[in-house]
Amino acid sequence: MAAGDFRDNLLGISWVDSSLVPILNPGNVLDYFSERSNPFYDRTCNNEVVKMQRLTLEHLNQMVGVEYILLHAQEPILYIIRKQQRQSPTQVIPISDYYIIAGVVYQAPDLGTVISSRVLSAVHGIQSAFDEAMSYCRYHPSKGYWWHFKDQEEREKNKPKTKKKEEPSSLFQRHRVDTLLLDLRSKFPPTFYQPKPGEKPIPVEVKKEPEAPTEVVKQEEREPGTKSAAPAAPSKQPPEKRARLQ
Repeated sequence: MAAGDFRDNLLGISWVDSSLVPILNPGNVLDYFSERSNPFYDRTCNNEVVKMQRLTLEHLNQMVGVEYILLHAQEPILYIIRKQQRQSPTQVIPISDYYIIAGVVYQAPDLGTVISSRVLSAVHGIQSAFDEAMSYCRYHPSKGYWWHFKDQEEREKNKPKTKKKEEPSSLFQRHRVDTLLLDLRSKFPPTFYQPKPGEKPIPVEVKKEPEAPTEVVKQEEREPGTKSAAPAAPSKQPPEKRARLQ
């Protein structure tokens, strides 16, 4: 990290002097905070002027500029120091706060930094979720869109394969199939017969029914003709006309 970035962004760093941690108390915590190796301490503050002139901290109220005060103390572990801009003995503007926990100095983030950090974390999580979801998306012109998860193939491999139970056929289905097979066999008799698997098929001799002689066929054709040509019953003649008596 560059020196400029290190000085500007102090929220990600901390400072501690392990040799002075055991003797920390509200009376010397400002002296501990004003160590030269502390990156949070401003050398141009009024505390440095008071320290060089060997004055008490009460003289800070009569000065104008940047100063550090002890805002809160919870011995022996927590101390809060505030950096503020003094404009008059009764008017100050807070700049930043620092908290010391077990001798380790941190800068307290301001409200804008906290909100920005939370929003950035939420956006990063949402963006990561969208990126991961897009990696599972698949598309094909004939199928369209579908989801393909990485664990899906492993689950399918590890999933025990269960054999489907075959339902037995009913009595009606068996007899109906046998009837259809017999009907097809009578219409289309087999031309070859194989006694055992692997043996050479034997041609089947189909017995043909002997054809009837032509004379019998002609007589059968004539019989219906003669029946139809038989003479019809004689129709009744109209009665004769008789002469009228005068």
